[in-house]
Amino acid sequence: MNLDFKQIPAFGVAGNFTGHLEQAGEDKDFIGIKTEEEIAPKAIFPTYIPPVNEKDLVPPFLHVYPFDPEKIIYPVDEEKIQMESECAIVCRLEWQEKKITKLTPFLFGASNDCSIRKEGAKKISLKKNWGKSSKGVSSHLLEMDSFTREGNISHYRITSFLLRGKEVYQYGEDSAIRDYSYIFEKLTDWMLQKLNGQKDEGPAENIGTYLRALGHPEYALISIGATRYTDYGKTNFLNQDDESLVLLYPEDKYTPQQIEEMASKRDFSAEDISALCQKVVCL
Repeated sequence: MNLDFKQIPAFGVAGNFTGHLEQAGEDKDFIGIKTEEEIAPKAIFPTYIPPVNEKDLVPPFLHVYPFDPEKIIYPVDEEKIQMESECAIVCRLEWQEKKITKLTPFLFGASNDCSIRKEGAKKISLKKNWGKSSKGVSSHLLEMDSFTREGNISHYRITSFLLRGKEVYQYGEDSAIRDYSYIFEKLTDWMLQKLNGQKDEGPAENIGTYLRALGHPEYALISIGATRYTDYGKTNFLNQDDESLVLLYPEDKYTPQQIEEMASKRDFSAEDISALCQKVVCL
């Protein structure tokens, strides 16, 4: 299936893996956000909204397409950017009048929801989309047989590495997709609620307004949350000429050691692995 991602809105889920927000120093941003339970994600934030017309209510920077499968362009006048290794899902949206009634994931793959680390940003999206080549989704997405614990996605893991010269460093913890705080039906139910009704408060935005401005899009790309960092990843930020690598792999076929060896060889040719390798460049 050939999808034009420049025509598809993209979002991310904040706080869907226990401990990540604390590691990133962003937990205090969500103090005023109330959730139904402690482990619940905090919000959905926009990373890209296709342009429709000049009079829509979407902040103009969100109309800039930020995804690049090969590189990350370092943001001007910023000192700290950090890889965020995630699973991205592509979903079909079904609408009734002005509400999404059903959300069906059918593709998944590696995502780098790369983020600027700075205090004082009023909205999450301001730290996510700083222009072209500021994030990434693998060009090799995997078909999903069902978004359930019995589905093929349940047997996949996420891991990430920083390739710096000849050295390979584990950047994010090797984590099972099934171990997200909210996953499968619980996650899709929560996303439906937020896509339809999230309010513009604190770091969150009324994304339903953005979606309706698009005229009820058929698809959405959603990165479902960043995993925890290793000690190395928590304290090391991306530099020029680094390569950020995010991999989704089936745990019943590969060991973490085999995946690390693939990373060191930059061998991402296996059809059952979704890889995203981006070089950091400064303009």
